[in-house]
Amino acid sequence: MALLGGMALAVATFLFARNSLLDQRIADARQDAVEHALNLRQDFDDNADISQAVIELDHEPEAFGVLLPELDHASTEPLQQISSRSGRTLDDLPPELVDAVTQRQFGQQLYSMNGQTWLAVGLNIRAYDVGYIEAFPLASTENALRVLATALTIGTVLATVVATFFGVSTSRRLLRPLSRVADAAGEIASGALDVRMDDESDPDLNRLAGSFNEMADTVQERIEREQRFASDVSHELRSPITALTAAVEVLDARRDDLPDRTQQALDVVVSQVRRFDDMVIDLLELSRLEAGAQDLHREPVDIVELCDRVSQRYGYGELPIEVHARAPRHALIDRIRFERVLGNLLDNAEHHGGGPTRIAIEPAKEKRSVLIAVEDDGPGVAAGERSRIFERFARGSAARNRIGTGLGLALVAEHAAALGGEAWVEDRPGGGARFVVRLPTEDDVTNVRLPKGDEA
Repeated sequence: MALLGGMALAVATFLFARNSLLDQRIADARQDAVEHALNLRQDFDDNADISQAVIELDHEPEAFGVLLPELDHASTEPLQQISSRSGRTLDDLPPELVDAVTQRQFGQQLYSMNGQTWLAVGLNIRAYDVGYIEAFPLASTENALRVLATALTIGTVLATVVATFFGVSTSRRLLRPLSRVADAAGEIASGALDVRMDDESDPDLNRLAGSFNEMADTVQERIEREQRFASDVSHELRSPITALTAAVEVLDARRDDLPDRTQQALDVVVSQVRRFDDMVIDLLELSRLEAGAQDLHREPVDIVELCDRVSQRYGYGELPIEVHARAPRHALIDRIRFERVLGNLLDNAEHHGGGPTRIAIEPAKEKRSVLIAVEDDGPGVAAGERSRIFERFARGSAARNRIGTGLGLALVAEHAAALGGEAWVEDRPGGGARFVVRLPTEDDVTNVRLPKGDEA
């Protein structure tokens, strides 16, 4: 804006100055021409021989005048010329103006000669029927305009630089509180619910900071209340579920003494109680993860060996484990959390993807990271559901009628984030789904999300 405003002002100033200087120069030239013509008339009055007239232009070193003593068009002879400068003739004047003067008209004209701009003024001395044309160089006027243009350009540049400096500094000072609001909102979105803004000296900005802090307090209180509610409900359900599970197990142990219809009903009760028990355990685990109640015990481990142990423990001992040539084999992770991540991915592939087909260990695009992928040969996951299925109780369209609590992938995402990584799903080449977890290696632990109370 400063540049555009400065340029507009500079152009307007230059045009105004140019018109003023040019108008003043034309007015002076016309006055000088008329004055010199009057002097010539006085010479004609004193001397009857016009050819003896003298044109004096001492105050204009480069200007010249040409006198046309004979304007009779009936004559076939060329016009007699008397010039104030040797070597100057009618050829040095614009033909249009010469024609006008020979027709006893007054006129003026800007023209170019030898690369310079000149102003010619022509008039008729009627008492003696002679024409007079005087030419004035405009080099001095053009030089003045060039100096003015240079000064305006330099002034515009300086004004732009100064205005930009003050504009940037002022905008930064004004926007700095808004940047702090954005930073605080980003930290709250990443899970740091206790972040607040400091008071501002400006009353309006201080009001913004206060409103933001009040909103953050409300959000934190509501989230913590919901977390406490889920944790309390899960904890309170644990005791009756444990008792109910024990009772059902006793009945299941004596199922041979029950009628067939009762056995069928018992099978339904046993499966649902076990599912309910698994869901309560998963909810308690999620609550502990969100509350930061679980400690993080990181240690260097062999990823390939650990994947093999976990797959055997979950009943997939024959599942192939393919390791990329450039993939790191070691990482600094928590064994228990990693087992939960890989175990849940294997169970998810078994229940919803037709069974896992392989475990792939690959290098990540990010430095000092490794990818662990579990692939299946199922229907895959729709593009619009790939982020939602990692939420609690979320199910993809292909898994809505299948067993499960809907919390396994949520636990995968939470454990991966706690280990400093992330989880996502993508298509497997050839069909099926590919669930990928990125984890930092032993050289990169800067992004680990620590439990609450360990940040210091």
